[in-house]
Amino acid sequence: MPPVTAETPELGALRREVRAFVDDEIAHGRWAPGIDSWMTGWDPSFSKRLAERGWLGMTIPAEYGGHGRGFLERFAVTEELLAAGAPVGFHWIADRQVAPNLLRFGTEEQKQAYLPRIAAGECSFAIGMSEPDSGSDLASVRARGEKVDGGWRVTGTKVWTSGAHEAEAFIALVRTAPADPQHRHDGLSQLIVDLRAPGVRISPIISMTGRHHFNEVHLDGVLVPDERLLGEAGSGWDQVTSELAYERSGPERWLSTFLLVRAWASGAVGGNGVGLGATVARLRALHQMSLAVAGALQAGCDADLPAAMVKVLGTRFEGDIAERAHLATGPGDSSSYGEAIDLALLQRPGFTLRGGTNEILRGVIARGLGMR
Repeated sequence: MPPVTAETPELGALRREVRAFVDDEIAHGRWAPGIDSWMTGWDPSFSKRLAERGWLGMTIPAEYGGHGRGFLERFAVTEELLAAGAPVGFHWIADRQVAPNLLRFGTEEQKQAYLPRIAAGECSFAIGMSEPDSGSDLASVRARGEKVDGGWRVTGTKVWTSGAHEAEAFIALVRTAPADPQHRHDGLSQLIVDLRAPGVRISPIISMTGRHHFNEVHLDGVLVPDERLLGEAGSGWDQVTSELAYERSGPERWLSTFLLVRAWASGAVGGNGVGLGATVARLRALHQMSLAVAGALQAGCDADLPAAMVKVLGTRFEGDIAERAHLATGPGDSSSYGEAIDLALLQRPGFTLRGGTNEILRGVIARGLGMR
C-alpha cells in the first residue's frame, strides 16, 4: 500500500461542514439514509445542492467549471456522504471516474462539453464495460466499432450498466480492430455514446430487491461521431485499466452497509456489542487503505494494485456486515432497520461482483505482488 497521508485540520473542518449539511438535509426530510446509496440512491436535486456547495467536480480544474481541489478533499466529502447513506447515484460515476478520465485522455472539446456540467450536477454518466458471457474478462468484449465516414458504427450489448436508463451518455469499451489471440488487449477503444441516440435500446434488469438500477444496453448500429472517440483508437485497454483505480478504491467499496454498523454501535441492531471492536478495527483499516490510494492518486502515482486490494477486502466487509445484522435480528425484523437489513442482504451478492469479481481481482493482486 502507498503511505497514508495524515488528515489535516482543514480536512477535519471540511468533514464537519459536510456532516452539518447532511444532518440538516435529513432533519428536513429531503431524503432518508439508505443502504448502498451510491448505487441505488438517485436524486438529481440532491446532486445539484452538493454542486452549489462546491462538492462536485472538486478535482476538476477551475477552467472547466470545477474547483481545483485535491483527491484527499474529495475523499473526505465522499466518505461523509456515504457514511450518511446519502443518495449520490445521479452524479457518482461521472464525478468519480468519467471526469478524471476526460481530464487525462479527452480532447479540449470533450472537456468543455462535459466537465462543467458534471461539476454543476447536471450531467449523469454510466459505464459500458461488462458484456454478456464475458464476466470480468474485459479483453473478450465483442461490441465492435466499425470506422465509417465521420465516425464509428457501434454494434453490441453491454450489461449490468448502472443508471443507463437515466444517464445522458456512457463510455463504452468496444473493439475497433480485429482481435489477435496473441495480443488480446490490442484493438480496443473507448467511445462516448449518447444513450438517447438512434439505435440505442435499454432493457431494465430488476434485482432481487425489486429495484431497477441495472440495465442491458443494446447498440444496433449506433453512429458515434469521430469527436466522441476518447483518447487514441486502439488504446482503450490502457485507458480502462488506468481508470479502475478510481472505480475500485473509494469508500463506496466498504461503506455501502455502514448504516447498519452505526445502528449496531448504538444498540439498535444486534442487542449487544460482541464483535463490534473487531468490526470497527476492520473499518478503520479500510479507511486508511482507501485514504492511502487517494493520496497516491493526488500524487499522480500508480494505484491499480492497492485499489484492487481495497475492493476485495472492502466488499467482503460490506457483505459480512449484512450477514451479521441479519443473523442478529432474524427474518421479519420489525425495527426501523428491518427493511435496511433485508435490503443489505439482498444487495450482498452484488458487492463482490461489480467493479470486477473478487475472484478475478485476487488473481490481479497475486500477479501484481509476484512482479514486485
